[in-house]
Amino acid sequence: MRYIVIGAGAVGGTIGARLHQGGHDVLLIARGPHYEALKHEGLRLTTPDSDETLRVPVADGPVPTRDDDVLILATKSQDTIAALAPWPSDLPVVCAQNGVANERMTLRRFERVYGMCVWLPAQIPHPGAIAASGHPYSGMLHVGRYPQGVDDLGEQIVTDLGKHGLLARSSPDVMRWKYGKLLSNLGNAVEALVGQAPERTEVVRLARAEARNVLESARIPYATPEDEAEVRGHNVDIRPIEGMERTGGSSWQSLARGSGSIETDYLNGEIVLIGREHGVPAPVNEVLRREANRVAREKLPPGSMSAQSLLALIGGHPTI
Repeated sequence: MRYIVIGAGAVGGTIGARLHQGGHDVLLIARGPHYEALKHEGLRLTTPDSDETLRVPVADGPVPTRDDDVLILATKSQDTIAALAPWPSDLPVVCAQNGVANERMTLRRFERVYGMCVWLPAQIPHPGAIAASGHPYSGMLHVGRYPQGVDDLGEQIVTDLGKHGLLARSSPDVMRWKYGKLLSNLGNAVEALVGQAPERTEVVRLARAEARNVLESARIPYATPEDEAEVRGHNVDIRPIEGMERTGGSSWQSLARGSGSIETDYLNGEIVLIGREHGVPAPVNEVLRREANRVAREKLPPGSMSAQSLLALIGGHPTI
């Protein structure tokens, strides 16, 4: 079986590198300077206790496929449709992404779709390099068939992922875990907008409380922080990597790169969408969705908004 990792950034690149180290056939799909560095210099994977350069095959676009290929999609949610468009729809797809909309989008074209809830702290310090700070495992991955259940292929994927440096679990209720991760990701926009300002904790609290109200009103189950802590334990503790300073999360990194887009429509915006479908207002998450998109569109740097300005926009909404 060959794993084709579409979007070999921090998360996708780490998953691909660990599968490669486990002896599996892997092809990374990347673009731009990151692709050039991977092609000519290899993938440098740095962890709290190792520093290796791996010669993992890489391409900058679609390649001829095989019957035993598995696509691992690790792009941002706003890029899902475009990223999958060139690939044959008879291949299985694993959505290794934040948010809960990707699996349903993918199922429109692909029959075999698997959700993956990703807990994997990593970043790209420069093209061709990935710093994965999880210890003793680089990440914990819940995998299950979408919309629910497990099957033989899913079990094989879990086995392969767990051979080197990753902890993987078969999860028939994988979307419950992904909704739990969605709640934790609601703070991504806050960090991207105001950086590490102390007031950010109150905004995050409001956004998550509002989201829980929306999910419960819609009767959507989600894993709680207590569920996550019990399963994760100390398997993916964040440890410092010598010579590297940890930056912000994925939304922060999108603004830092000046990409012009951000994933917030599929994080805070997902809560807004569910709320609208069920008649439950979600004004805090709507402010975060709108402002994060504005800042991304204007290509402003992360932390360019004051916490006071953000709180003023949210002000007037009842405290939850």
